[in-house]
Amino acid sequence: MITVTDLSLSFGERVLFKDVNLKFTPGNCYGIIGANGAGKSTFLKILSGETEYDRGEISVSSGQRVAVLKQDHFAFEEYPVPETVIMGYPKLYQIQKEREAIYAKADFSEADGMRASELEADFADLGGWEAEAQAGQLLSGLGLDEADHSKMMSELDESGKVRVLLAQALFGNPDILLLDEPTNGLDLESISWLEEFLIDFPNTVIVVSHDRHFLNSVCTHICDIDFGRITAYTGNYDFWYQMSQMLQRQAKDQQKKNEEKARELKEFIQRFASNASKSRQATSRKKVLEKLDLENVHITSRKFPYVGFKPGREIGNNVLRTEKLCFTNEGTKLLDEFSLLINRGDKIAFVGIEHAAKSAFFDIIAGEKKAESGNVYWGQTTSFSYFPKENSACFNSGLSITDWLRQYSPDQDETYVRSFLGRMLFSGDEALKPVNVLSGGERVRCLLARMMLSGANVLILDEPTNHLDLEAITALNDGLAAFNGVILFNSHDHEFINSIANRIIEIVPPSGGGAGRFHYIDRMMPFDSYLADDSVKELRTQAYHHAERLRI
Repeated sequence: MITVTDLSLSFGERVLFKDVNLKFTPGNCYGIIGANGAGKSTFLKILSGETEYDRGEISVSSGQRVAVLKQDHFAFEEYPVPETVIMGYPKLYQIQKEREAIYAKADFSEADGMRASELEADFADLGGWEAEAQAGQLLSGLGLDEADHSKMMSELDESGKVRVLLAQALFGNPDILLLDEPTNGLDLESISWLEEFLIDFPNTVIVVSHDRHFLNSVCTHICDIDFGRITAYTGNYDFWYQMSQMLQRQAKDQQKKNEEKARELKEFIQRFASNASKSRQATSRKKVLEKLDLENVHITSRKFPYVGFKPGREIGNNVLRTEKLCFTNEGTKLLDEFSLLINRGDKIAFVGIEHAAKSAFFDIIAGEKKAESGNVYWGQTTSFSYFPKENSACFNSGLSITDWLRQYSPDQDETYVRSFLGRMLFSGDEALKPVNVLSGGERVRCLLARMMLSGANVLILDEPTNHLDLEAITALNDGLAAFNGVILFNSHDHEFINSIANRIIEIVPPSGGGAGRFHYIDRMMPFDSYLADDSVKELRTQAYHHAERLRI
């Protein structure tokens, strides 16, 4: 159990936390949420002892072990993957290394024998004999290929490192688990596996995440950071959202009542301040006015962008047809005679573990890359706007955000352009920042503003929720759900897919792990229905018969 008492932290004049009091108990999972910059990651670092605070107390129950998901993906480059995972249980790891060092001695003494005996007992008590097997199970569950288990950390790509570090945090049944964005870099089935793991986890979990489905699946409590306070709510993210909307309405109503009361008091005071018979009443009302709090009726510090896509023209029946597209990148076949007919009204989520194939398909139909063979036919009434996953090339100039967006605007008037930036939370001097210094989230918002300006009736989005906070994800989700054109997209956000898509296409790799033909599963149904459909399960089982498990 972790107890937080009167915690306060400030950076100069900025108050991050003030008089925070919380208790995190075993058997519960606490989701930490808040706007960007509210202090979510800082709060986890305080709990782990990594960051100092101004005053207050953090107490952890005696003898309890705290495990933390490491954010430095390159901290273990010289270690093998299994050893990196076992490092998540420092006591066991230290015993293991000392035990190995003693047995490696050429002059093994009697004292060494006695010490080895002690270490063997401790090693067995801590589950040392099962450690490598447990590490392997965690790695497999998190989607790391069996062949990668025996590699050095330096040999893994970024996604592989993320999975190993997550396995490290989960290893050895820690008493308290601190996870900062644990779903980043995971595919949808690995996220599902992690959800099941945490649901069954008997100890304390404290997690920061922007994944609404994940928060709904695993959290028993939500801790909301706003105005330097942290308020705990019992229930998952959806329950918190409904409760917060109700409290915000109440706060707004109270603020309105206070403002109306203040106006009435001021009018009375102005009218009768100089009237001798009414002066006592005027003085009394002045005191009431002074006590009336108009400043501290807190609603929320959160800012929701406005995302709305309006097609410039209605789309016809002929939208897009591809015929036998083939594409290879650096010797790896990504598309193999991929033929597809896209219809009016389609909102298609492309799923599956072939992430490079999905991006290649989007690049080809958007004209960013050329297929080796095959054809792309767009309908005459269609116009598309593309959101690429790799977008750094779009922002390599020194233009201000306003001038950058003006390039894509049909109306060159600055007020018109800045109105779209304002919807995406770029106001005042923010709109004058050069685009080559923008953060990942700011770049995403710029690209979404460009898409809104385009008037396109087909939207192509490759992992658009990356780098966005919950507020922006919710706004984008609502905007796409309301869009009456065609959408082709790829995402690792379960809720985002399920609430937008009416058609699912899965690109399945060739059987045998590389040789042979690709498979494509195409179903007109929402994502949850797709996952539950027996005929789909059978097709996926056949397609993935070479794999150890199914992955989305």
